[in-house]
Amino acid sequence: MTLSIRAAVRADVPDILNFIRELAVYEKAGHEVEATEASLEEALFGPGTVTKAAICEKDGVAIGFACWFLSFSTWQAKNGLYLEDLYVTPEHRGSGAGKALLKYLARTALENGCGRFEWSVLDWNEPAIRVYEAIGAEPMSEWTRYRLSGDALAAFAAG
Repeated sequence: MTLSIRAAVRADVPDILNFIRELAVYEKAGHEVEATEASLEEALFGPGTVTKAAICEKDGVAIGFACWFLSFSTWQAKNGLYLEDLYVTPEHRGSGAGKALLKYLARTALENGCGRFEWSVLDWNEPAIRVYEAIGAEPMSEWTRYRLSGDALAAFAAG
């Protein structure tokens, strides 16, 4: 088995969208995916995009992906790398593909002078939490994420 990680290209959009849908189903939120191939292509490859993706392949076949963007730490006065999604197909979990994607992103963060590499995980996703803790990542339990979206976002912005 040969694993390789590479930057995503436009031709990967159908695979990435499929992975996003599979991840959403795994996270019990399949009904929330609004992305289309066109909107995903624009988000990843359109002018001014801040979002990047990588593809993990086994013997030339896409088996997973990661999607990230740069964040910023005022305290460090440095960018950070924020991992939005990482997904490996069920039949390839445990093969080292997820860890390979994380290493790729860690190297990317360092190459870009980032002071942090951060992500979120659902509190019930024990397999992922075990992997993250095994590589030395620490939970940020003192922070609670907040979100405005949909109607609440529109109402607040208008009010």
